[in-house]
Amino acid sequence: MKLFSQDDINKIEHLTLAERGLNKQEMIDEAGKDIAAEISARYDSRTPIVIFAGAEDCGAYALAAGVYLYAKGYCPYAFLFNIGGNRLSPECDYFRRRFIDCSEEQIITEVTGMRFSMPELDSGMVVVDGLFGSDITGPLSRGYQILVGNINDSGAKIVSIDSPSGLPGNPMSGLINSKIIHADETLTIMMPKLSFFINDNIELVGRWKTIGPAPSQASLRNTRNTHFLIEGQTIKKRLKPRPCDSSKNDFGSAIIYAGSYGMMGAAVLASRAASRSGCGKVTCHSPKCGYQIVQTAVPSALFQSDRGEQVIESIELTHNYSAVAIGPGIGTADRTIHALESFLKISSANNRPVILDADALNCIAIRPTMLDYLPVLSILTPHIAEFDRIFGPQPSSSARLAKAIEISKSYKIIIVLKGFYTATVRPDGKVFYNSSGTPALATAGTGDVLTGLMTGLVAQGMKPEIASIAAVYIHGIAGQLAEKQHGSYGVCAEDVADNIGKAIRQIMEEQS
Repeated sequence: MKLFSQDDINKIEHLTLAERGLNKQEMIDEAGKDIAAEISARYDSRTPIVIFAGAEDCGAYALAAGVYLYAKGYCPYAFLFNIGGNRLSPECDYFRRRFIDCSEEQIITEVTGMRFSMPELDSGMVVVDGLFGSDITGPLSRGYQILVGNINDSGAKIVSIDSPSGLPGNPMSGLINSKIIHADETLTIMMPKLSFFINDNIELVGRWKTIGPAPSQASLRNTRNTHFLIEGQTIKKRLKPRPCDSSKNDFGSAIIYAGSYGMMGAAVLASRAASRSGCGKVTCHSPKCGYQIVQTAVPSALFQSDRGEQVIESIELTHNYSAVAIGPGIGTADRTIHALESFLKISSANNRPVILDADALNCIAIRPTMLDYLPVLSILTPHIAEFDRIFGPQPSSSARLAKAIEISKSYKIIIVLKGFYTATVRPDGKVFYNSSGTPALATAGTGDVLTGLMTGLVAQGMKPEIASIAAVYIHGIAGQLAEKQHGSYGVCAEDVADNIGKAIRQIMEEQS
């Protein structure tokens, strides 16, 4: 799915209305029906509903929803913020009048001054947040911050329209989450906003769903974008059925430099995941202490012994492997750092991409000059702490993503920035957010599984810029399958590795 900046979304909306022969009022009416349908599907007609509506489009959507909720037997009450009076957009004024006509009783309070008596809200109510939507470009004013704080503290279920009030459509640093609506659900108009995929904003958006008219396909094709949401059909296109006469030599060979004394589990997990990916041959290079462990736990993988007894001291390719990964559990001993630096210098000269994860990234953080030797299209897979160790502390997720885009372009590398919506950043400036996954993946070792899976896909011939995206998505599906078996508390990294094959099959069998 293509994702767009707020300005581009506004243009696409305009083109869509023109193509469909709709005006803005008709579009709001259609979206109002959708909002009412979503609310009525979750809450019965006895649920008290309080609408907080702004003076612009977002308020019009909220009041339109109120009209259709009344038609379904609900009794919503609205607070319309028209500070100073005569500030309503034509659409908001139209739906204000329609909302008033729903009942002979007073069902709306119009707030025109700064004095406002907050209604009593509680956990048995639903609040419809229609104050601002995604067009806001900065922090809320002091008065609205107080209102938002009261709504958040009420315990009521909150349904935000378009975007939680106070959260712009485009990512922005410096915002304070306590001064933004914390929605349980966001019903966003036409398409999701870029800000939804920033880690700091996950708690603000809650579940999200698009409503209203579908965007014009012509406008989507003709509007350039650099951000995408990866879904199953995209990955399915990259997974081809295997010919009947296949042999292991057709599916590549991978080597993973992993493990150290006390950290051999990382080597096992990465090797197991690479084997489950469909890679033809997997070799695990570890210190001598890992021989029996890896040979016993992953009999499908070859073991290549390092000269070091407890840590890796040499990273030298003895064969022409299809893919190389370094990092899971290797530690940060001086000998290991030196071996990694020597290898990167040779790989850079040969322009051979490499996958770097975990302790390989920690080694680079200790000796940052290694960044200058990263081969083009190498893949780095840091979590937040690893990224900040290498590239400096970042004040927010928005700032971290911007830094990742800058670094990716500068060094011509791929950065897989792990998070709720893992963001894969490419040197061409494109960002791919992952849509699969589960909180059950928040357990030790799952990053090692991702590294092995990614290495296996590269070994089979996927380009690094494709394999990085595909591996993250497959890894998320494998986590979901493991959660079904073991529950969100019971998933271990080995469960994720063992579900990789099932995840690939599920994606390949997914209906278009």
